[in-house]
Parts: sequence; C-alpha cells; structure tokens
Amino acid sequence: MDSVFITVEGPIGVGKTSLSHAISQQCGFQLLEEIVYANPFLGKFYENIAEWSFQLEMFFLCNRYKQLQDIHEQYLHKGISVVSDYNIFKNTIFAKRTLGNRNLPKFLQIYDILTQDMPQSHLVVYLSASIDTVMNRIAMRGRDIERNIKREYMEQLIADYDEFFREFQLRHPDTPVLTIDCDSLDYVHRPQDLAHVMGKIKEQLQLIRG
Repeated sequence: MDSVFITVEGPIGVGKTSLSHAISQQCGFQLLEEIVYANPFLGKFYENIAEWSFQLEMFFLCNRYKQLQDIHEQYLHKGISVVSDYNIFKNTIFAKRTLGNRNLPKFLQIYDILTQDMPQSHLVVYLSASIDTVMNRIAMRGRDIERNIKREYMEQLIADYDEFFREFQLRHPDTPVLTIDCDSLDYVHRPQDLAHVMGKIKEQLQLIRG
C-alpha cells in the first residue's frame, strides 16, 4: 500500500486534534485539521440549535468535502499518508440529531452525492469518553464559543457516537476501528498514556501495511 489514511473521531472536546498531531509527528503523516471555528454559524448554533442547524451542517459538509478532495489530489494520490482529526461521516451523526424531518432527507441526499467517490479511511481511531470527562475537558480548554454547549446535548451526542460506531463496524467489517477509552487515559498530559495509545495505533498500521 503506497499511502495510508487514518481518521480520528469522537465527541467534542475528547482530544481528536491532540492525538492527530501525535500521529503526524511520530508516524510522519501529513496532518489534516478540521476547520471548525471558521464556521460563521457555530456560535449561533449553540445558542439556538433548531434555528441554525441546517446552515451549520451544510457549511461543514462543503468544507470537509473540499478538504478531502485536496488531500486525495495533493497527498494520498502521490503516496503520502494522511491523518485527519475528523471523518466526514460525522456529518451524519450530527445531522440526525439536529435536523428535523423536513431538512434531514435533503441533507443526507447531498451527503451521499458528495461522498460517493471520496477516499475512505484505512483505520478509524474512535476516542470514547463519558459525559463527565468530555464536559471537564471542554471546560478546561475554555473556548468562548463552547460555553453555551449544554450537558444534555453532549449526553445525546456521546450516545449517538456510540450507536453510530456499533452500526459502522457491522456495515464496514473490513475497516478497522481502534477504540480508545479516554476516561482512563490522558495522552495530552501523561506521556506514558500517549506511548500506550501510539503503540496500539502502530500495531494497526503494521497490520494494514502487511
């Protein structure tokens, strides 16, 4: 295999970007970071989910689509491996929670059209965490735009992620999913935890590359 595409996923605040940076540095992968805070609808969304969800999700979908196009042409197609701190399938997780019956079918139609020929992950790293862990980490990083995130919203989101990955592994048995329990590991502040997680990821890479 000439190039490998790893995506790191999990709820808001769980540590996706930090782990993606570590993978990039230790494995020599090109890093793809999600452009989250450039979304002009994000602050309004946390204040009024029903009012701004469709605009928010369409903005994210179009930006993620363009990023995937770029990494395919500029890196993967040239044999350069990539690690991303998101997977585009997260659009469906959020949309199914936030969009109503009127807009969800339209959104999913557009999603299917845009992603049908996009590069697929060779490995998905799923960062799993409890509501207390996630809310504590969101509070610790202290981003103004996240201060209006409600605990109930995050509880639903965590449940949605868990359900999605149960179904994903049934539908895509050929795509390995490495689940990391972030309640018991803090790879941002404890080097031994990072070494443990990176060891698991490197084991998966050896299997993928044969």
